Amino acid sequence: MAKRDGLTTLCYIERDDEYLMLHRISKKNDLSKDKWLGVGGHFEDNESPEECIKREIFEESGYDIPLDEIAYRAIITFISDRGDYELMSLFTAKCPGGEPKECDEGKLEWVKKKDVYGLNLWEGDKIFFKLMEESDKFFSLKMAYDVNDKLREAVLNGKQLDYKKMLEEIG
Repeated sequence: MAKRDGLTTLCYIERDDEYLMLHRISKKNDLSKDKWLGVGGHFEDNESPEECIKREIFEESGYDIPLDEIAYRAIITFISDRGDYELMSLFTAKCPGGEPKECDEGKLEWVKKKDVYGLNLWEGDKIFFKLMEESDKFFSLKMAYDVNDKLREAVLNGKQLDYKKMLEEIG
């Protein structure tokens, strides 16, 4: 199956007051090397966002979560002054029980939700975590990064977001 460049999914699996986080330490030439993310990846031929995330969750964690238990939370558009473009479908899901399998893309670890912001996250990820905490409503978020991977713009549902203030409040 061919990977679809620029089309990705990401899911944060929840258990009590924790998220399953992937510390990206294994892949070579990884743009997210040493960052902490959820599980997910690139679309394959003929996949919908839901089909892609279900497959990626299973491949990376071993969890077989039914589609009706995976919540589609947001569409995130990433652009970069380096010419990168990504359209990411963001999901959350409840852990079905048990521990995840080992992942070849990094180390999976349960992290308390209150401790997530202290991890090495992309600046934009901190923003969508905050938005997910504040509301269950679906949202569209555009984030633009400069050539040094610093966030330079955030647009929520078509309106400029004061992302600097938001990041300050997060800490």
